[in-house]
Amino acid sequence: MKLTHITGLALLLLIAACGGPSDDADQADFAALDNTAEVEAYYAEKPDFFSFKTLADLPTDLTWQNGEHLPEMGSPEAKKGGIEYARLQDFPRTLRTVGPDSNGSFRVWILDDVTISIAHRHQDAFEFFPGLAEAWAVDKPNKTIYVKLDPAATWSDGVPITADDFLFMFFFYQSSYIVAPWYNNWYGTQYTNITKYDDLTFSISIPEAKPDMDARVLELRPVPHHFFKELGDDYVERYQWRFAPTTAAYVVKDEDIRKGRSATLTRLENWWAKDKKHWRYRFNPDRIHLSVIRDTPKVFEAFKRGDIDQFGLNLAEYWYEKLPNDDPDVAAGYIHKSVFYNQRPRPTYGLWINTSRPILENRDVRIGINHASNWDLVIEKFFRGDYNRMQTSSDGYGEFSHPELRSREFSIEKAQDAFASAGFAERGPDGILVNDKGERLSFTLSTGYENLKDVLTILKEEAAKAGLEFRIEVLDGTAGWKKVQEKKHDIHFSAFSVSLEMYPRFWETYHSDNAYDGGAFLEDGSVNPERKLKTQTNNLEALAIHEMDDLINQYRASDDREEMIRLAYTMTEMHHEHASFVPAFYQPFYRLGHWQWIRYPKSFNHKHSRGAGQLFVHWIDTALKEETQKARKDGVSLDPEINIYDQFATP
Repeated sequence: MKLTHITGLALLLLIAACGGPSDDADQADFAALDNTAEVEAYYAEKPDFFSFKTLADLPTDLTWQNGEHLPEMGSPEAKKGGIEYARLQDFPRTLRTVGPDSNGSFRVWILDDVTISIAHRHQDAFEFFPGLAEAWAVDKPNKTIYVKLDPAATWSDGVPITADDFLFMFFFYQSSYIVAPWYNNWYGTQYTNITKYDDLTFSISIPEAKPDMDARVLELRPVPHHFFKELGDDYVERYQWRFAPTTAAYVVKDEDIRKGRSATLTRLENWWAKDKKHWRYRFNPDRIHLSVIRDTPKVFEAFKRGDIDQFGLNLAEYWYEKLPNDDPDVAAGYIHKSVFYNQRPRPTYGLWINTSRPILENRDVRIGINHASNWDLVIEKFFRGDYNRMQTSSDGYGEFSHPELRSREFSIEKAQDAFASAGFAERGPDGILVNDKGERLSFTLSTGYENLKDVLTILKEEAAKAGLEFRIEVLDGTAGWKKVQEKKHDIHFSAFSVSLEMYPRFWETYHSDNAYDGGAFLEDGSVNPERKLKTQTNNLEALAIHEMDDLINQYRASDDREEMIRLAYTMTEMHHEHASFVPAFYQPFYRLGHWQWIRYPKSFNHKHSRGAGQLFVHWIDTALKEETQKARKDGVSLDPEINIYDQFATP
């Protein structure tokens, strides 16, 4: 789970900062280290978790599958070649994909959207097709997934990918060296065993036979032990600017990192999956050059100059005004505009209220904030009515999303009633409510979304009508993320991007384990007076409800679909009653402007894609680029294209 952005080639994280290889000590400064013995000892200390058998021990009644019936991803019309030019909001702080500062906007380019896991969800059918696996088998009674790796699979440095990389994956993610509590918890509690049968065959078991138990294993990515043999206490510094061998089509070379300015990805000519079904028509550009451009208006200017190939037009301002259909470059056919309606769980845009802060710990105040937030007006004015109101923090999960719960409507009267119940009944000379202590009903409303700052202006003006003051603070993505991770915010406007999953997660954002250190509650369920606010977690609301913890634990342990649905409804209702989150909006589509030489399949993209660039199904027509640039220079018009792809639109 990660923070997400509303514009750009894909929904990007807004959590990055300046830095670069030259900032850190040379690798020669680090002492030689080989953790092989430590890793083997770790395996030996946990014989119930790490098992070693032979192929003769493999069950003989397994039903192997490989998703061969699924239609191919991408388009056979795709061409390899060319350089794609895109934008980074901030320069990455590190090339690590785990640990401090790793969850930034650059990570989607080197991990989330490009690396290959055991198998992948088909973005139309929601079934799995092969990634690193040649085949897999699901043993539901024994809560185990068996995997046969593709013998052709290699890391980008040519080293074969084997079962040992999956064994090491658990050592890596369970290790305190990586300074990543979420990974420690997930890989330490959500899996019970890995068994190696030979170099290409292994199984992984999980605690419960959940409805999506295959996904729990098939979406895992290995970790290259040969690269991380130096993993130790200095992991964060030692690996700060070392690009790890990858399963992806693209690598980052040392010489292609230019501090504070740009980073470039290079496609591997001998990529092991280049001729594989579902992969051969994707990841087409030879190189992807990412320039740091922080301000959205400047990104648009670069796009209009042709310095950047694509620009997200999700914001109404850009779709209707800055790049209207009669724009000269659009009307002449040089730039194409496309709208694609998708279906998937929606990013959680909303106001995240820090309930550990004074006054905001009062539920009546939070209810008042919900009623004083005029999202309908935001949708009408800022988004031109194109977006829809989000109802809960878990919309878009089908039967797992609450069918009846609705977000609180904007109502000055209801907001004032709630504020009065909290002791804020009188207005000061500036119209803002005050309590008997003279405290003003005033909070800092922060965000890392520079391009959505006008949304906060609308909220501020409307909230003032109910006697609530929002002090707007617009930060860059790095500073915004740092603030909420340190739990120093009052109210923060942001969203977490969510994966294509069957059901929502609750532990990361709503369990007290992620709100307080030292135990949020005593054994009798009462508040622990010694608890301390926990930083560096995704529980941005500092939400700690003893009953919610119990429900989350049941939810995580359940393998009964109906029980999980019932628990999801109950927890969603409880979260709604707590009023620590104000649901904002969701977009049922994404919009894109792209120069004519950037080509897409005839259907444009796949049903569950979250953004135009996520699946890398586009390609560059280098000959068409030359023709387009010449036509533009000579003033020759081409056929304009404004395309609406609504084959997956919902009523």
